[in-house]
Amino acid sequence: MITITRVYSDANGESHFEDFEVPLKNNGDIGFLSNDEPVKSIVFREVSPSYDYDFHNAPDRQYIVLLEGGVEIETSLGEKRIFNTGSILLVEDTTGKGHKTKNIEPKLRKSIFIKLG
Repeated sequence: MITITRVYSDANGESHFEDFEVPLKNNGDIGFLSNDEPVKSIVFREVSPSYDYDFHNAPDRQYIVLLEGGVEIETSLGEKRIFNTGSILLVEDTTGKGHKTKNIEPKLRKSIFIKLG
């Protein structure tokens, strides 16, 4: 299993966290794989160490894979979580009050955005 944290908006526009697991199947010598999931595009991103972005919505429903550097995300209800290198997020709060994002390390943060169809 791989654990992913989802950031989503409820019917009132408030953003929340939810953890879920992606099941993996044994594929023998090549390891354990999830089912295929169609994607629209992929974006590579780098932000400065001082990155501190106020409330915003995700531009698209997308996975974010943190390659290097940690981030703190805050929901509209004030819940905060820290995500470190290697974390995977599913960001779905494309409407509503959004979330805040802030770098937690004094270095460039590198990530991959995988936009879903």
